[in-house]
Formats: sequence, structure tokens, C-alpha cells
Amino acid sequence: MTPDEALQYLMEGNERFASDTMTNLGQSLNILRQHTVEKQEPFAAVLSCADSRVPVELVFDQTIGQLFVVRVAGNFVTPEILGSLEYGAAVLGTRVILVLGHSSCGAVTATMQGNEVPGQINSLFAHIQPAVDKAGGNLENAVKENARMQADLLAKSSSVLSDLVNEGKLKMVAGYYDLATGRVGLLPS
Repeated sequence: MTPDEALQYLMEGNERFASDTMTNLGQSLNILRQHTVEKQEPFAAVLSCADSRVPVELVFDQTIGQLFVVRVAGNFVTPEILGSLEYGAAVLGTRVILVLGHSSCGAVTATMQGNEVPGQINSLFAHIQPAVDKAGGNLENAVKENARMQADLLAKSSSVLSDLVNEGKLKMVAGYYDLATGRVGLLPS
């Protein structure tokens, strides 16, 4: 599968999800579990927000072993996230990495508000603040800008990923998931 084919397959799955015509849930989970006991061969990786309303495998009509999903509130890059995605691409052979922002993102909203929060929640804000600053006070724009900035950061921060992109073995994209419609739109670079 080429990077473009992997992205197309991912987006076709989202279209099935958004139009209530999912096909992968009908597969026997027992058979899928048995098939993936010894190895995994995901075709795509997704850096997603930890929000419970963004069930990545369902959103793309995929199942066990098809996606390599890394999640953190605000879908931003840290060394641990970067290492995980490098593993997905370099070792497991994912062909596309999608950084997925979503409507009504609580992490971006909290960053925009800048209020005092309990515990370590504010540790998220520094990663998201550059997108908030660039978006001019608009939540949707901030979420989209954050996804774009994080995809760009992935490409620039990792020689492993940038080499795979330059060799045509990996595609890096950003997207926006609309909670109301179930649709994912790809964002321009």
C-alpha cells in the first residue's frame, strides 16, 4: 500500500462511519485477535486527542490491528509521542500519519481560557498555546491550527519520519473531526 492509498483507505473508512455504512464491525473479533497475536501490521497511525468522543478505530471504520493510535489530550507531540510514531512508521510500516484534531476540544478550550486548573492539567497548555495564539480567539481555528502545527512538528523533529516522507514511504497529514457529522476533513498544510 502506498502512502496515498493508505490515506484514501483511511478516508473511505471515515465516509462509511459518517454515512452509517460501516463494514469492519461485522468481522469476527475472535478471528482478528487470533490473526494479530504474533504481529501487528497497521497501515496508518493516528495521533489523536484523548477525548472519549473520538473513538479513532470507529471513526475510520477500522478494527484490531489496522491502526496504530497514539492519544494525548490536545493531540500534541512530546518525545514519547514522537518515539511511538517513529516505531509505528519505521518498525511496523505505517504508510500515513494523521494528526487528528476535533470540534469542541476541551484541551484547546482550556488553553484558550487560561483559567487555573487542578493537578497537572496545565502541563498541556504550553504545547497548545502556539496554535491558540495564531488562531485569533477562534476555537475551531485553534484546533485546526494545532493539528497542522503538530503534523509539521512531527515532520521536522524526526529524521526517521522525514526520511520516510522524502523516500515516498510515508505521508504526514492533519485532519479535523467534526463531532456532530462524524466526518473528518483533511487540512491544508
